[in-house]
Amino acid sequence: MSTPFLDTAARVIRTEAEALQKLADSLDSRFRDAIDLMRNCRGRIIVTGIGKSGHIGNKIAATLASTGTPAQFVHPAEASHGDLGMITLDDVVLAISNGGEAAELANLIAYSRRYDIPLIGLTSQEQSTLGRQSDVILLLPQAGEACNTGVVPTNSTTMTLAMGDALAVALMEHREFTAEHFRNFHPGGKLGAQLSRVRDLMHSGAALPLVTEEAPMSEALMEISGKGFGVVGVTDEEGHLKGIITNGDLSRHMDGLMQRQARDVMTVNPVTIGPDALAEKAMGLMNSKKITCLMVVDPARPDVAEGLIHIHDCLRVGLG
Repeated sequence: MSTPFLDTAARVIRTEAEALQKLADSLDSRFRDAIDLMRNCRGRIIVTGIGKSGHIGNKIAATLASTGTPAQFVHPAEASHGDLGMITLDDVVLAISNGGEAAELANLIAYSRRYDIPLIGLTSQEQSTLGRQSDVILLLPQAGEACNTGVVPTNSTTMTLAMGDALAVALMEHREFTAEHFRNFHPGGKLGAQLSRVRDLMHSGAALPLVTEEAPMSEALMEISGKGFGVVGVTDEEGHLKGIITNGDLSRHMDGLMQRQARDVMTVNPVTIGPDALAEKAMGLMNSKKITCLMVVDPARPDVAEGLIHIHDCLRVGLG
């Protein structure tokens, strides 16, 4: 059911979507020039802006830094009171001002010009102070704002944010930045957990429960209880994984269990996973197979058990 509030929300979103389309259509060689300056930067990308542009600039700096492009946000007012010292001759400045006339940017712009520090201006006004002083202009198209008054930053900030994302992703893809690199910058929280590798969580060495095929079940039971995973891997004399013994296997062979060897009780060809697989994949595999752990086998060393990952390891880091 339509209401004035829903109508307004839909209008704002459609208006901002149209602004983004204008932005995409307006991209030209100046975007490539900005990328060239940023990818050849020997220092950091110094992002600056005041008000709403500053909030967006903070996000752009964070996105750049987390995707492999060293970046830092410098507040222009603080720059005028000593923080200009944060900017080196090896840096590139990305200054954001929709109107291009923010007074707070004046000293920082002047500093970049005095010391020939490359300046990229992100603005909608090519002939503004920022536009004229910039080495490269990233020009936002004229799209108005999404509010009835036309003064609340909406379309302009959305386009600015999208331009920042475009810069970050273009640089990221140029550097062949991978999920593994991304994980190094995001080790905490849900994202870090999703990008964890099996080798980061697996138990190996003395913690790995293993017996040989010829081991009596008394030895296998001691290994199961001693290592605390409820399973034991079974190997041949060369260390190749041949099977696994679980609580289910024990229940199925309870009659005469202590007179048996590990090979008589084990399940052959157990489900395994590689150490470089994502932990999230291991979690999904355990859930689909309705099992609680996986033996870890490196494809480079066929059938050699290198570790074990338990479902509790995945849950502990936030998966599931």
